[in-house]
This record gives sequence, structure tokens and C-alpha cells, in this order.
Amino acid sequence: MFTLVGLITFFFPNWVFSLLASTLIGLSLYEFFTIIEKKGISVSKKFGVIIGMLVPLIIHFQLGTEGFFALEPFIIIIACLFTVVIQFTRRDNSQALANISVMMFALLYIAWFFSFFVKIKFMPRGAYLVAFVVLVTKMGDIGAYLIGRSFGRHSLIPRISPNKTIEGTAGGLVFSVAMAFISKSYLPNFSYYHLAALGVLLGILAQVGDLAESLLKRDCGVKDSGNSFSGFGGVFDLIDSLIFTAPIFYFYVVAVIR
Repeated sequence: MFTLVGLITFFFPNWVFSLLASTLIGLSLYEFFTIIEKKGISVSKKFGVIIGMLVPLIIHFQLGTEGFFALEPFIIIIACLFTVVIQFTRRDNSQALANISVMMFALLYIAWFFSFFVKIKFMPRGAYLVAFVVLVTKMGDIGAYLIGRSFGRHSLIPRISPNKTIEGTAGGLVFSVAMAFISKSYLPNFSYYHLAALGVLLGILAQVGDLAESLLKRDCGVKDSGNSFSGFGGVFDLIDSLIFTAPIFYFYVVAVIR
């Protein structure tokens, strides 16, 4: 999976990368809505998946076309409008608030946040910036697992994720910072100060993203979002730690570095 993502990121046109982001979002939304149904909340799954998959594609065309007016906020408004209108067709009002809230949360949390990878890809040296976010984030995941498994003694938040430890969290943060420093080799214009700051920031956000999905799954009574990847769970399980790191990295580069 990661080999395919790497090939698409570095050797394929931007539209293929955007299509990959759209596919990952669609699969993640489908898994999210499926586990939400275990709470007895029925949402318009097909509508949510289709709208969510459109978000990165709209961002792609918006960034790739000069003078193209901002459709990104427009699609979110349309999604909100149709989510409300769909409730008019239901037989009762008992789940109206839950349906609207879940749909809008999913489109913002999964579709919009993850779509920032498309924005990052369109930046100068965008492929390397995408690689930086993914590597720093995922090295944090690996570090947290390895250190937690070997030296973990103190639970972090047992009611959310019993296997996560304070030692593992600290180890994941160290791995993220180390990976950020290693990235100096292909991001020479990033100072060590910014690399250290991004290593810490993305390392923390990766842990938050992982815990956020664990919280949702715990509430719905499931262990994994799906079974697409043996030993790893579903697509949502695979991208959970990237959901917060992508938008924060984008804004850091735009507002601080550039």
C-alpha cells in the first residue's frame, strides 16, 4: 500500500494523486458510517460517500485552474443543505439531530481534513512535502508501537485505548522528531528549528488522531473500522493519524515558513 502511494506521489500526475485521496476518503467514510450504524444511527451513506469523494477533486480543479472561483466552501454548504433536506423525507424526527451532526462531522473530519493533502501536493516540491507529513506521522505510529510494546508500563487513557502507554507516546514523539531531522536531506530549505517544531507538532497530532478514532470505535463497540488490511484494520484505521497532521502542516507552511 505504501509503495503504491509513494509511486503515485512522486511519479504520477497530480490528478492521479487527487483520485487516490478521493478513493481513500470514500472508503474511510463508508467504514465510518458503517460503525456509526452500530450505535443505531442511520445516515445517508451513499450521499455522504459521494459528497466526501468530491471534496478533494473539487480542490484539485480549483488549484489547477487559474481564475477558478472557490468551490470548496460551496460543496460544504451544499452538503449541509442536502443533509437537512434529506431529513424532511424521513417518517419521524427522532434522529434528525444525530443524522445531521454525524454527516457534517464526517465530511469535515474525514473528507475536508484529509483533502489538505491535495493542497500540499500542489505546493512547490509538493511530493516531498507529502512524503514528509506521511513519514513523520507514521514513524510516530511505529515508534509508539515499538516503545510501548517493549517498555510500556503506564496506561495513557485506558478508557479509550487500553494498549496505549505514556512510554509509547513519548517514544512515538521521539521517532517523529528524528524522522523530521532526517528529512533535511530532501527538504534543505527547512531549517532545523522548523523541522524540530514540525516533528513535535505532527508527532503530537498523530497521537491525537489515533486516539480520536479509538474514541469513536470504543463508543460504537468495535475494534477496527474494517478488515481491508490484515493486521492493520480498515482504511480509516490506516489514515486516522494523518487526518489532523495534514491540515496543520499546510497552515504551518503557509503561515510560518513561507
